[in-house]
Amino acid sequence: MSDIAIAGRGGWFGLISSSATAVVVGFASTILLIMEAARAVGANPAQQASWAASLCFGMAVTSLILSWRYRIPIITAWSTPGAALIATSAAGISYENALGAFLAAGLLTCLAALITPLARLIERIPAPLASAMLAGVLLRYSLGVPAAALAMPLVILPLIAVFFALRLSFPLFAVPVVVALGVVAALVTHAFPADCCALGITWLQWTTPRFDAATIVSLGIPLFLVTMASQNLPGFAVLRASGYQPPVIGSLWVTGLGSMLLAPFGSHQINLAAITASLVVGPETHPDPRKRWLFAWPYLVMYILVGLAAATFVQVLGALPSPLITAIAGLALFAPLMGSAQAMMKEARDIESALVTFLVTASGITLLGVGSAFWGLVAGLALFGARHVLGSVSVSAGPK
Repeated sequence: MSDIAIAGRGGWFGLISSSATAVVVGFASTILLIMEAARAVGANPAQQASWAASLCFGMAVTSLILSWRYRIPIITAWSTPGAALIATSAAGISYENALGAFLAAGLLTCLAALITPLARLIERIPAPLASAMLAGVLLRYSLGVPAAALAMPLVILPLIAVFFALRLSFPLFAVPVVVALGVVAALVTHAFPADCCALGITWLQWTTPRFDAATIVSLGIPLFLVTMASQNLPGFAVLRASGYQPPVIGSLWVTGLGSMLLAPFGSHQINLAAITASLVVGPETHPDPRKRWLFAWPYLVMYILVGLAAATFVQVLGALPSPLITAIAGLALFAPLMGSAQAMMKEARDIESALVTFLVTASGITLLGVGSAFWGLVAGLALFGARHVLGSVSVSAGPK
């Protein structure tokens, strides 16, 4: 029986509308952050376009493969926390070395699927510490919003007001609307150069990755950890909460291999979606839970079209004034930062080690060529382990 027949009469309207919403929210919310990450490692405009396009193609294909294989609505996305990590921690890292770190992160995802104890070990990283590492990464980026507002107050202050007004009633569309308004503001203020912007099809551009041990430790391993803790695990949780049993091993294999195959074209990491997953797992997509996986077909078509036009999007958004880009990207990270801050303070007994992780990560230090995200997690885990060991000793040495 064909997929069209399986969807049932009228079923495709919900499937298409849910897919369109997921594409708009997923792409517009953080595409500026992807561009900032690409610029941080010295990617030229063609490489930036290839980066965005490879992510779009990868998300489209991996979502279809997983959804079709397991017959449940599995949606993949690019790693937004990973992009924030790159944008804030990759200064001085070459594009080729960054690609090597991306490939290493994808390999670690595959190893997590192959070596079950490794996946379980990662799952045992205390949630407050993982959240604290993410919060430290996001904080350094979001701190740029006030300075950007001072640089362009007449443009950015109204955008901030619109952003928080929309968060009260339509939070999913707050960032896409702000992006659109930012482009309009740039047009009105004549911020775009006269030769912007050319229409055309985006071509993927191969760059041979270079493997540098310090870059892999400072960028590749934190990229893998922050993606696992902040994207894959919540993505599995969304599926479970919606009544589906997520295929953990299969999902890690597909996203890990996809990340590795696309890394030479710029893709930093593909993973299970968390926020946009909530848009395709409910009855709005299809009244029959067994047919919601069909969203992956329109999702495939839409994201391929977006990927083909990625160069144009990069040109348009890249022509925005720098303070405006900083403000929009910082606002896009507000919700993840707030969620991470709440999660890192959730358990009173772990606040101290979580705060150490947060502060070291947010400091931006580099030691032995390794960035602060790695050292923040190391410091937090050391304090967490010491406190629990001493606590166990105190209990065993208590009155008999």
